[in-house]
Order: sequence, then C-alpha cells, then structure tokens
Amino acid sequence: MSTGPGLGGPDRADESPDEQPSGPSGSDAEAGAETPAPGGTQGDLETPPGSTPSGHAMWGNTTSGTAENVGYVPTNAGAQPPGPRKGPNQGESELVREALRDAKVSHETTVTALKAMSGRREREWPRPDSCRIITIANQKGGVGKTTSSVNLAASLAMHGAQVLVVDLDPQGNASTALGVEHHAEIPSIYDVLIEDMALADIVVPAAEIPNLFCAPATLNLAGAEIELVSKVARESRLRRALDAYETEKFDYVLIDCPPSLGLLTVNALVGGDELLIPIQCEYYALEGLGQLIRTVDLVKAHLNQQLKVSTILLTMYDARTRLAAQVADDVRNHFGDVVLNTVIPRSVRVSEAPSYGQSVMTYDPGSSGALAYSEAASEMAHGGAVQ
Repeated sequence: MSTGPGLGGPDRADESPDEQPSGPSGSDAEAGAETPAPGGTQGDLETPPGSTPSGHAMWGNTTSGTAENVGYVPTNAGAQPPGPRKGPNQGESELVREALRDAKVSHETTVTALKAMSGRREREWPRPDSCRIITIANQKGGVGKTTSSVNLAASLAMHGAQVLVVDLDPQGNASTALGVEHHAEIPSIYDVLIEDMALADIVVPAAEIPNLFCAPATLNLAGAEIELVSKVARESRLRRALDAYETEKFDYVLIDCPPSLGLLTVNALVGGDELLIPIQCEYYALEGLGQLIRTVDLVKAHLNQQLKVSTILLTMYDARTRLAAQVADDVRNHFGDVVLNTVIPRSVRVSEAPSYGQSVMTYDPGSSGALAYSEAASEMAHGGAVQ
C-alpha cells in the first residue's frame, strides 16, 4: 500500500493509444508531453535549455493535473536530473516521492518535504489595499467548497495575510478542519444571524496557523433557514454583522456556504463582494451552474450591486479521464480569464487532513493537494492584490 501523498492510478498499459486520456489542451503533442510507452512506464522528461520551472500551473502546458505536469513543485526546490521514472506517478512529483520514501504512516510528512515548503511559506505575497470579502458557493454538493475555503485560507495566512473564515454551513466542516470547537454550547454564526450577537464575540483563532481566524458554525444553524424567514432584512443580516465588525484588520474574509441556494447562501452572497465558484470536473457539476449564475444576477440587481464572479476554481481533476479535460475546456471557454490556471487534482491527503483537525497545508505540505492549493492561492493573491 502506498504511503506517499497520492495513490498511484490504475495500470493503463493494456489500453491502446486512442484509449489513453488526453490532457486539457486536447492532445499530448500540443501540450508538449510524451505519451507513456506500452510497457506502462513514462520516458525521460526533458526541459528545454535555458528554461526554469515556473511553479505555476499553465493550462496550455498541462496534460494530467499531477504535481509534476501541472507545476506543483516549489520554484526554489531545484530541477531534478532527467532519468527513468519509477513507481506511481498519479498526483506525485519526484520531489514529493523522494521526501516521503521513508514515511512510516500516511499522515506523517518528513523533514525533507517540510524544508522544501519552508521557502514558500516565508515569502509574503502581495496584500490587498482593502479587505477582500469572498463568498465561496455552489449549490452542488461535494465540489470542494469547504475544502477550498479552508486550504486557500490556510495558504494565504501562511504567506503573511490576515484571514477570517466564516463557516456558514450547518455541518460545520470548515470549523472541524481548522481545529475549532463548534459544539452546541459554543457561540457561533447562528447567534450572529438570529440573536444579533456581535461577530467579534464568536471569532476565534485557528489552532495550527497564525493569522488565521474562524467564525464557527454549530448544528443550531440547521434551523436558521426557517428562523430567518420572520426576521427583518433577512437577506442582509450577515452583511450588517460584517459592516459592524472591524473587517479592515483582515486581508481576506472567506465565507463558506452550504450546498443550497437558501437564505444562508443568499446572506453570503449579499455579504460578499466577490464570488468564488469551485467546479468539480464532472458533468453533474455543470448542470446547476446556470441556476447559480441566475441567483447571483438577482442578488446583484436587488441586494448587492458590488457582487461579481471573480474566481472559478476547477477541483477534483482526474487526469485519467477525457471527461475532466472536456469539462475544464467548457468552463474555460465560457468564463474566460476568471478561471484560475491551477487545477486541483484528486488527492488522498486532502481528504485525510480534516480527520486530524487540520488543513492539508499543515497536515502534509509536500503533497500534490497542498501544492495545488498553494498555487491557486498565489494566483488569487497576485491577481487581485490591487483592488
């Protein structure tokens, strides 16, 4: 059983070249990648003379979404000499495999991997001129809203930003992943929305990461949809709480939404200035996207004129399927530049991290999932540094 940060994909050596999955750019030739040989191993990867790894995922150069092809390797890690590849390659880079070769259990990260990430953590990214309030929403469940909220927030905080995560999902998964208590007796975002408690009274620091704070959710929030119906200004109660809070001491406020388009999500849309939409690279994820955009247009017309779709993040990219590449192409063709170049691959480490009350950024910073979220957060920080 593999103990590395990503599990190897199934053996596809018995497939014909026509059955091999193509990359997001449509063909291996266009993407500049070599097709695996019939024996199931991949040939030497050559780097053009004079070029250096960018550390950022460029869509035109992507053929798989794995760490080595998408660019999830730290820029200061140094290039590896060309040579034959060994072992599983799905979701792993040569650097990560070497770092975790001697790992004893799946949730441990070796000192080598931590050192590889230390240079990235120490560098501060550009900070916005004013607080960016970003709602992360998609009524489709299981597309990575909470995972993206937590890991983007953790990555931004690791690079010098002050970040607040507002957990608006009754399941409280974001609170769990940040190591924040959220049982019934804990003051939570429910008390802010229903009982008019000040947001400052419920915000607590995350356990593992400096500069990162959380407004937790409890199960009481499950009944808030009904209780909000009779409240005055029910759609803008979160906005009022944010306006009364000192949000300017934060660089980012990320609002994690439930998988619905009810009053909680509407409150998040009214409360935010930007909308980040995580989209799973599968067909079902596209079906409800039109309804979400229509809801955004209604909120923008009647409740929050500043709201804009600023970021779309492609998640759970499976390089072994043509469907993932087709969905990614469709999203990019429709939304254009708001789609981040970085795609988030499927990663076992990302799924394991919440069970230890951590984000993947602290649980296994050398894994493909952590590196991918770090690159996505870097795009957000550098692309929106000046508002």
